[in-house]
Amino acid sequence: MDIIDLRSDTVTKPTPAMRKAMAEAEVGDDVYGEDPTVNRLQALIAEKTGFEAALFMPTGSQSNQVALATHAARGYEVIAPEGAHIYEYEIGALCVLSGLIPRLVKAPYGVPEVADVKAAIKHSIHQAPTGMIVLENTHNKAGGTIVPMARSHEIAQLAQDESLPFHLDGARGFNAAVALGLSLSEFCKPYDSVSLCLSKGLGAPVGTMLVGSKDFINRAHRYRKMFGGGMRQAGVLAAAGIVAIETMIDRLKEDHERARGLAQGLSTLPGVSLDLASVQTNMVYFSVTDAPALASRMQASGVLCNAMSPTSIRLVTHHHITDTDIDRSLKLIEAALEPSLSA
Repeated sequence: MDIIDLRSDTVTKPTPAMRKAMAEAEVGDDVYGEDPTVNRLQALIAEKTGFEAALFMPTGSQSNQVALATHAARGYEVIAPEGAHIYEYEIGALCVLSGLIPRLVKAPYGVPEVADVKAAIKHSIHQAPTGMIVLENTHNKAGGTIVPMARSHEIAQLAQDESLPFHLDGARGFNAAVALGLSLSEFCKPYDSVSLCLSKGLGAPVGTMLVGSKDFINRAHRYRKMFGGGMRQAGVLAAAGIVAIETMIDRLKEDHERARGLAQGLSTLPGVSLDLASVQTNMVYFSVTDAPALASRMQASGVLCNAMSPTSIRLVTHHHITDTDIDRSLKLIEAALEPSLSA
């Protein structure tokens, strides 16, 4: 049975071009700053994003945590949208590693109101002061939704007025930039630092890039080392990242189109509740009466997914998913829904 894996875009495997580049990569000791392929990747992403410098990280969580530690002092608050990855899925690292305190604000579709962000900023000596502001684009828990650039610029202006660093968790920032029709430099412009994952929709096996000013990256390098991110011949991994950046960004729109087609098909099925307005990139969230039971039946029929709650299922398209897979998935999901409808 052919398996259709819609659990996440993290299940993507490197392309043949990536494997070839990895096998042939020129390498050196990155802890000494001597890996030419890592250095080339860092220069490439810095140029494309419009920042002065970049740092290759093993993971997105480490990249975010390094950014938080670099920007904000212990005992300070970090303002973030509700459902933010740095709070929900990084196992309390901001508290444990950096002594920071999350301050979440309401964010329908992952988009906070400027007034709510402003109200969350603290200056009183009786409260933990605000250390920085974080956005997430696309917003994972909201369903891969996009923060409009106008809102990002408004919050950036607020951060500037308040002398606060502004960081973007852009784990799927490439998806957001493609959906918005923007260059990476235009997309990254409002922020003081940005984290961009190579190992999701772009299909590289490992890696996230943290970009910012030269001073910021120099300080971040120390925290990467402190958090266990010293790598040696990392050019073997960076080579795949270079191929990903050069060949895989523009095709993300295909994933978005397939997610939209999948969502439209699901919205017609009995027993399914789905907000089409939330389907903006490569994620589809839908609700049913018993998500774990449906996910189990889907898996048995050859469609892998994640039950995100007792009533919510997430499907994610990526470069291994074809139009045929979408059509077949809809038929298999419809069949898997039948037992719950007749119960």
